[in-house]
Amino acid sequence: MARLFIDSRSAHQKIAAKLRRQITRGDLPAGTQLPSTPELIAEYEVAGTTVQKALQLLKEEHLLVGQPGRGVFVQGATQQSISPVSYMRPADAGQPYRWISEAQKRSQRGSVTLLSVEAVIPPYEVRQALGLEDEDQALLRKQVLSLDDEPTELTHSYYPLELAEGTAMMERRKIKGGTPTLLADLGYPPRSFVDEVSSEIPTEEEVVTLQLPKDMPVMMTFRVVYSDSASPIEASLLTKAAHRYRMRYAIDLP
Repeated sequence: MARLFIDSRSAHQKIAAKLRRQITRGDLPAGTQLPSTPELIAEYEVAGTTVQKALQLLKEEHLLVGQPGRGVFVQGATQQSISPVSYMRPADAGQPYRWISEAQKRSQRGSVTLLSVEAVIPPYEVRQALGLEDEDQALLRKQVLSLDDEPTELTHSYYPLELAEGTAMMERRKIKGGTPTLLADLGYPPRSFVDEVSSEIPTEEEVVTLQLPKDMPVMMTFRVVYSDSASPIEASLLTKAAHRYRMRYAIDLP
């Protein structure tokens, strides 16, 4: 017999979840005015303080905004689709990293902040992907990618040391066109990649770096990039705020 399972979240969290889903999926577009507090009280059969707590959660997520004397309005738009394949190719000659050029196509301002560059013993799954032994090191380049000055993605990208040594990848500076362009120039163009996407509870670093609201999960992508002869040239952990973005994959079936 199936075990009876109930949603143990508080009432205001359940209300916020329902409204959030309507906002992120486009059923409540930006500019829409929410029903009044008395109307929400009647709809959900809860106290006024419960409604206010729910609305406050969504205000902290920048999905709602209160306008004194007018009411509460939807501020956030639908979730923005990110197409990973758009960023995998090396940049065209003289062009910036594709994160920046793709943002320009959407009339957004993309930027990259390099946090650190160091040789480290990478996490287990990265070692497995790159074919490293337990004590082997890889080069870590950690960055924050932003759109319109809003932190969007925290990236931990690992590269085999034999590829990185003696190149600009080892230096604590941004690379013109990004690492895909540099690797292609070195004879290691990206040919394919494998993504594993999951939703996870954020670490403190992720909460602070991505400025996440309380109790907001993150969308984690573990990506392995391969060059010719199916050789892995990069393994990355990419962390996004789950309520702001969705991943878009377009795949032709054989």
